[in-house]
Amino acid sequence: MKFRFLLWALGLLMAKASRSNPAFQQQLTDKNLVFQLQTLDGKVARHFIVKDLRVSSKAGTHPQPAFAIAFKDAAYGFATLQAKNKQLAFMQGIQDKSIQIKGNPALVVWFQGLTKFLKPKTRPDRRGPGQSISSG
Repeated sequence: MKFRFLLWALGLLMAKASRSNPAFQQQLTDKNLVFQLQTLDGKVARHFIVKDLRVSSKAGTHPQPAFAIAFKDAAYGFATLQAKNKQLAFMQGIQDKSIQIKGNPALVVWFQGLTKFLKPKTRPDRRGPGQSISSG
């Protein structure tokens, strides 16, 4: 359930970034494709549509994605996508066959580059010097 929710949230974040983040939009230039993230058994899957500098997503598989990243199971997929060092987690998963890539590996690298634009922005701390959260 967590993995399914994470994929849905990833779709929302990418859709929002494709509407409002110029740096993210630049990464979408000349890209019209579908990719998907899923479990190996296909029970949890979501595909992402990149078209006209916008990203949308739908639950389920797509018949011909440009690439698919399949995780051995939902728990592993969730852990990998939430890992502190995602690149290392992906590399280890590919080496031990816990992650399988189908399709164009260059596009997988492109997707991994996209995710750096999705990190939440931290708000500046508005407390004055020496004030704690409980001060008030």
